[in-house]
Amino acid sequence: MLQGNTIAAIATAIVPEQGSVGIVRLSGDRAMAIARVLFHAPGQQAWLSHRILYGYIRHPETQQVVDEALLLIMLAPRSYTREDVVEFHCHGGIIAVQQVLQLAIAQGARLAQPGEFTLKAFLNGRLDLTQAESISDLVGARSPQAAQFALAGLQGKLADPIRQLRTTCIDILAEIEARVDFEEDLPPLNEAEIQTRLQQVQDDVDQILATADRGELIRTGLKVAIVGRPNVGKSSLLNAWSRSDRAIVTDLPGTTRDVVESNLVVGGIPIQVLDTAGIRDTDDKVEKIGVARSRYAAQSADLVLLTIDAQDGWTDADQEIYTQVCDRPLILIINKIDLIDAEIPPIAPRTPHPALLTVSTAAALNQGIDALETAILTTVQTGTLHAANLDLAINQRQAATLTQTKQSLQQVQNTIANQLPLDFWTIDLRSAIYTLGQVLGEEVTESVLDQVFSRFCIGK
Repeated sequence: MLQGNTIAAIATAIVPEQGSVGIVRLSGDRAMAIARVLFHAPGQQAWLSHRILYGYIRHPETQQVVDEALLLIMLAPRSYTREDVVEFHCHGGIIAVQQVLQLAIAQGARLAQPGEFTLKAFLNGRLDLTQAESISDLVGARSPQAAQFALAGLQGKLADPIRQLRTTCIDILAEIEARVDFEEDLPPLNEAEIQTRLQQVQDDVDQILATADRGELIRTGLKVAIVGRPNVGKSSLLNAWSRSDRAIVTDLPGTTRDVVESNLVVGGIPIQVLDTAGIRDTDDKVEKIGVARSRYAAQSADLVLLTIDAQDGWTDADQEIYTQVCDRPLILIINKIDLIDAEIPPIAPRTPHPALLTVSTAAALNQGIDALETAILTTVQTGTLHAANLDLAINQRQAATLTQTKQSLQQVQNTIANQLPLDFWTIDLRSAIYTLGQVLGEEVTESVLDQVFSRFCIGK
């Protein structure tokens, strides 16, 4: 990250004729000076912290009015970055905010890098690293539950227990080192108590680590592919599920020629649903490409919904498709149950699947969608991605760092069990303290900061 006195960036999404307000944000020791040059506040308005001024942004040389705007002043340390921060609240669109940004840069500010405002907040002690990452997660949240996880991290629900675990490890290290330096002046070390405390720290680390898969699922979502023969109701199922007409539905087999996508949220989990072309042998060149894409979508999906026509039962073509996807997490959808008068005959693959759930639907009548969503959540919960209710969820960086903590704590326990000298105990205990500090950002390298903040948008 570049270091400089004052940074500037457009802090809102700019879309022509879409946004009513556009914000240009400045942070640094020249923020107020630049604001005074560019902003004219008529009357006797006071330039005080946490005040909003009304006025005009003018070109400093020509005095031409660029925009009628508001100016928000937040002086250090009571600001997001703990530096002087000013925001020009302009009319939405492209031209006004870009002109204001260029004027600010001409007055000595420089264009902020992605995440640099939040980086300043971290470097100035306004946030720890877990809170900074939570801000990025909140901006990119794709579901209400993802937003709640991000808010929990921002409120310190991850940092507080990590900080407590680190304090405990530091206390244990102090007791051990005291015996190394002043063994004759202190009572013998209670090894059993030390082991108990270390085990409790390790158990707490394990509990936090257990949230990693759930966190990744909530953040990135689930890719679900609807596959099956032509004309079994895949597109009708997508339309019923998404409550829209995303896919064309006709009685003609092969209507869907390409993969159609829809984004949904089920049980707090973002889901990307892929309606694929019917899988069959065909001489049609366009349909053949669609079938190839369907097979690829099925193999790359996290979950496959194999859709069967209840009128036809299990056919040889269904069995052939099943053999291509049976290595994937799978739910069997028996569709068009509204078109059969008798009880639905048993429909199942000719070779068993280890954990196959079956759902009956009448997609054309919007029936069975709730049962489908329940089956999806059940599949998630009973699989490797556990869907328990959690207050927070760690990200991949935090999980990798805490895994190192766990390994160090295990090594300390092994060292104690092997009755090695106290000096050896401290080696891995120091490593655990260091990695816990990495989670919080108290022990962090510039490369880690670059990795974290490069994922931010410019202006945040």
